[in-house]
Amino acid sequence: MSNSQPTPNPGFIPGRVTRRAAAPAGKPGSVPVKPGGPTTAKKVGKAGGKGAPVKPAANTTSISAAIHEAAAAAKRRVVAITNAHVVPVEGAPFDGTVLVEGGKILGLGASLEIPEGADVLDAKGQWLLPGFIDAHVHLGMDPEGELGSTSDVNEMTNPVMAGVRAIDAVDPFDPGFDDALAGGITAVNVNPGSGNPIGGQAVAMHTHGRYIEEMVLRSPSGLKSALGENPKTVYGEKKKTPSTRLGTALVIRQAFMDAQNWMAQPEPRPRDAHMEALAMVLRREIPWRQHCHRTDDVATALRLADEFGYELVIDHGTEAHLIADVIADRGIPVLIGPLFTTKSKPELRGRSLANPGKLTAAGVEISIITDHPVVPINFLVHQAALAVKEGLDADTALRAITINPAKVLGLADRIGSLKAGKDADLVLWSGDPLDVMSRAMKVFIGGKQVYTHDAETRVGAAASRG
Repeated sequence: MSNSQPTPNPGFIPGRVTRRAAAPAGKPGSVPVKPGGPTTAKKVGKAGGKGAPVKPAANTTSISAAIHEAAAAAKRRVVAITNAHVVPVEGAPFDGTVLVEGGKILGLGASLEIPEGADVLDAKGQWLLPGFIDAHVHLGMDPEGELGSTSDVNEMTNPVMAGVRAIDAVDPFDPGFDDALAGGITAVNVNPGSGNPIGGQAVAMHTHGRYIEEMVLRSPSGLKSALGENPKTVYGEKKKTPSTRLGTALVIRQAFMDAQNWMAQPEPRPRDAHMEALAMVLRREIPWRQHCHRTDDVATALRLADEFGYELVIDHGTEAHLIADVIADRGIPVLIGPLFTTKSKPELRGRSLANPGKLTAAGVEISIITDHPVVPINFLVHQAALAVKEGLDADTALRAITINPAKVLGLADRIGSLKAGKDADLVLWSGDPLDVMSRAMKVFIGGKQVYTHDAETRVGAAASRG
């Protein structure tokens, strides 16, 4: 996020009304069937059954066990979404059924046997896709429509803040999470801001819940760093390093050298939050998330990655298309965006909706991001659609907001496409989501319905987080 860039007017934001969601499908635990093949599921009987009359002095242990048994039975229930136009992302679209059990996708195909006793949801021809993923947001850390003092996105008291963690500042009751659901987004990567050369640790999480630990998919999911105008402006105004691009690169280099020296110490080493975080990067346990816009800053990002051998992800990459061949040869992903902003500073002069198509034409794997609240998070799919208008392939556009960001976050085995065994993070759309007139009608996370749009009232409702 650009701390010097004004936040645009978010415009209409659907669905602040809340209500309780449908009964949850539950936690993982089922055995997936092969996609496209028949599936059977054991019929679940009523929990508790008939037993002896309960005496006034009830055995609370037995009552508790009965409650848990009933809850477990509900979680084992199979849900069948039928008559859907299914777009798996990794695989050809088809008209058919997706089965969900225990929060996971049990099977999918054009003709599946629906288990006896399954709950059936008739999609009536609507499009069923995996939940979208925005891999670069400040959701819950930088609330919309509030004073700057409420922002927790940048700890700009020291240039090196590798030890701070986004998870410690995310408010799951930020209204932006409901906006994410309205846009069909079921997972996000929340980053610290770009005011520091080294800004802190990101967290990948679902977009619905009341307790952060229940929402987390991976923490930390990367370490944020910034090159370019933001850090040099912040610290230049404070008359301290860095005040230039070369000073910013120095701060990053020195931090990694300090981490290497710390790692070389014999055990037991003294605990150090910053060194431990940088060590995770050097050991390639988490990626280095490099904020950079200008081509020369992208080149510096590549240079630093070569020096220290870490896994690099380029965030923003406004001018990355100018050296797309170099980036493609190294297999480095680019998270491009935000794409709906004005060219509010020199670094953004090269911003264009045509750039995603130019990057992919050169072989770069891209994800599209909103940098929420810079661009409202529910506009993620619209950025993808307009990139298609400017030359990006439609299939690639869908991958750029599903499986590609899932790979960057190290979560492709769980989310980002529809496959047996993956999390049941699903969205029913009224039509092709790349059509600006289509809406997310129902959103499921882990098989639990968490958002519904009423076509008659034109009002969206997220499930209660309470």
